[in-house]
Amino acid sequence: MPSASCVLLLGALLALGGCERDGAGPRAVESAAPRGGAALATPSASSTSSARAASAPPGAPGERLKVELQEVAMGTDVHLVAYSNAKVGAEGTEAALAAAFAEMQRLARLMSDWTADSDVARVNHGAGSFVTVDPETFSVIEKSLWVGKLSGGVFDITFQAMSGVWKFGDAQEAHPRLPDRREILEKQRLIDYRKLEVRPETHQVMVPKGMSIGLGGIAKGYIVDRAARVLRDRGLADFLVQAGGDLYGAGRKPDGSPWVSGIQDPRGPRGTFFATIELTDHAFSTAGDYARAYVLGGKRYHHVIDPRTGYPATASRSVTLWAPDAFVADAIDDAVFILGPEKGLALVDSLGDCGAVIVDAKNKVWVSERIKERVHLLREPTDGI
Repeated sequence: MPSASCVLLLGALLALGGCERDGAGPRAVESAAPRGGAALATPSASSTSSARAASAPPGAPGERLKVELQEVAMGTDVHLVAYSNAKVGAEGTEAALAAAFAEMQRLARLMSDWTADSDVARVNHGAGSFVTVDPETFSVIEKSLWVGKLSGGVFDITFQAMSGVWKFGDAQEAHPRLPDRREILEKQRLIDYRKLEVRPETHQVMVPKGMSIGLGGIAKGYIVDRAARVLRDRGLADFLVQAGGDLYGAGRKPDGSPWVSGIQDPRGPRGTFFATIELTDHAFSTAGDYARAYVLGGKRYHHVIDPRTGYPATASRSVTLWAPDAFVADAIDDAVFILGPEKGLALVDSLGDCGAVIVDAKNKVWVSERIKERVHLLREPTDGI
């Protein structure tokens, strides 16, 4: 299922005085494309040919310097930030960021919905037969089936059947109109993760004929976690990895304070926040009804589709999921969004070390008891359709 992009308060996260490379004041960076069910696009040649890594100045011995890399991959903005340390200098930090981004590209090619030779494309093309996939792709599919069962089917990777029925984002028409109800119901019957068959011993997957899968609602979280592992393996301890609405923050800022991320106001202007949340060795993911949507007849229609109905979910305006890794955060935020605050919070509470901030359909804010001390409400969210 699709979900919306989050906004990252990099000014609050990274304002470190003399360690800032460009000396700019606080700034907000928002993902250019929504996360979630939007397909994982393989990076274009133009986006992969020039890694815009910001070389940190040499600095004094032992000085911790910020190094950044900003790129486009998986159909969204990728932003990597790390701080050098006593063992890994600025050049080593740059090399680590480049390696992490290369790992993200490799995994995106495996799990893309768009390229003919990706594992996902081969599974869909071979519908009705078992197809062998990479072990990493298989682990993401297995996790998807677990989340499907955990959520009672509101997270379902066979949602790909709805592709092209609802038109949002780049596919949105100049004058939006609702899909034909018969077409929605016809495609909705093809959504059922329980019909997928897997063979763990051989990493094989079979989707029934007429059905298809998409990993856009979960793969980015896995890819963010893998990038974080690359950075750790290269000796870095304090860094951020962001791909659209999926974010992982490791360690702390050099002054010892935690990373802080802003939570987008669902009905406010882009880049405005109604709350912040602290991150230390935790992930953050947001699903919302505002990034790709239109209003028709006084009602909002958006790209978070409830597989039980085939229509946009109506219980929430946004859900921010805090979890120990991006893989879980990415998968669960969509399910919580569809389930709504009461059932959604019950799902979150059943998982270890997870929490959620929910703005429900009536603009009420719900915060998990587990993370109340980490969440700081700045004001009431803006109301509206």
